Amino acid sequence: MMSKYSRLLVSVAAIAVHAALATPAFGAECDGVTAPDIVKIGGSDLVLNGMGIRKATLLQAKVYVGSLYLQEKSKDGGRILATDRPWQLVLRFVRDVDVADMRDALEEGLKRAAGDRLVAFSKRIEALKASKVASFKEGQYLSFTNNPTNGVAVDVNGAGGPTIQGADFSLALLSMWIGAEPRDAGLKAGLLGGACE
Repeated sequence: MMSKYSRLLVSVAAIAVHAALATPAFGAECDGVTAPDIVKIGGSDLVLNGMGIRKATLLQAKVYVGSLYLQEKSKDGGRILATDRPWQLVLRFVRDVDVADMRDALEEGLKRAAGDRLVAFSKRIEALKASKVASFKEGQYLSFTNNPTNGVAVDVNGAGGPTIQGADFSLALLSMWIGAEPRDAGLKAGLLGGACE
């Protein structure tokens, strides 16, 4: 027979297990932004690879915290970009950003990433610019989710957006953040598992 003390320990353990299963696990925190360890995309689990802060202007103003999810963790941007696999990038804004600034940044980044494929990307860049990308307030988000079967789904604060097809586009888009010439080397380092600073 179990003593009162043993029954109490079993009850406390059961409650702790239940609470752990009922509460989403947040794997990391960066500049006040938390991100879960795992996200489900099309029935697959993607793990948090890393988080980084996008800083802009000469004053190094913080714009957003990016969180990158992959099928398996990797510190090698080239390896990640070598194959078209599921991924998700979530940009959580830590300051207000004007719609024109956001669209210009996306267009400029894609043009740099596209290189000599720019003509092939032109219609898809226009589709991205025509999406619901709007002005962002602090705390809002923009996410890109790549499903190799369907393409990259754009989501603006849960309102959805277009899905843009093509592995070439998916890899060019992600290379804006983790490619050989990212706009923010510190952000890249964080997304690839380095310090978020």
